[in-house]
Amino acid sequence: MDIQGNTDWIGGRNPVLEAVKSGRTIEKILIADGMNKGSIGKILVSANERKIPVQSVPRTKLDQLVEGNHQGVIAHLSAHTYGTMEDVYKRAEESGEPPFLLILDGIEDPHNLGAIIRTAECAGVHGIIIPKRRAAGLTSTVAKTAAGALEYVPVVKVGNLAQAIEKLKEEGFWIYGTAFSDQNLFETELSGSVALVIGNEGKGISKNIQVHCDALVSIPMVGKITSLNASVATAVVTYEVRRQRDLRGRQGTKKK
Repeated sequence: MDIQGNTDWIGGRNPVLEAVKSGRTIEKILIADGMNKGSIGKILVSANERKIPVQSVPRTKLDQLVEGNHQGVIAHLSAHTYGTMEDVYKRAEESGEPPFLLILDGIEDPHNLGAIIRTAECAGVHGIIIPKRRAAGLTSTVAKTAAGALEYVPVVKVGNLAQAIEKLKEEGFWIYGTAFSDQNLFETELSGSVALVIGNEGKGISKNIQVHCDALVSIPMVGKITSLNASVATAVVTYEVRRQRDLRGRQGTKKK
């Protein structure tokens, strides 16, 4: 059962349960408030085993989204398969460059996410890391906005961004957060294995993620408005890395 012609969603207890059991990538499951018995209980158990986020919402919310009898449950399906860090490192190795990543801290607008993925592919980013919760996933809107870039840039979904960042640091990455700071982006050396953190459209990078960054860098602003759209900011910072890599003959020297 599709929601208003949108194949990102399926509704109904048996279709949702079978989708979970089949191993299909599911962004989240919405269940009507107060429903947790019978086949709904089986869905909850299976979702927990696969670590799929489940939300309880008013039944009217499901009624607004689905045509027909959803039986109190709908599942949001991914429009594309997620990648792994192995995919990211393979892409970097094939490029002959040190790994270059984007870490997205709570990008919620699917159009922004799609635009970021498209820019990342054009700028030579080797992979993107996104959180499982409170962020846009790989929906059909994202895939359409990315204009084919999802076929080339692995998007890795993780349960804990802070832990993922610390692991990257152990592997030799330098982590730069884009936030208000005294450190000018264009005066910062961005060599070696680099990961750029892009914050939420309204709130920016969360405080608990900022503390895990090696440095915070700022895009100079000279107008009356003091912030850029997340996808535009991404384009600026990724192409600064691209510019510096090109100046170094596309070799990039690892920092000591």
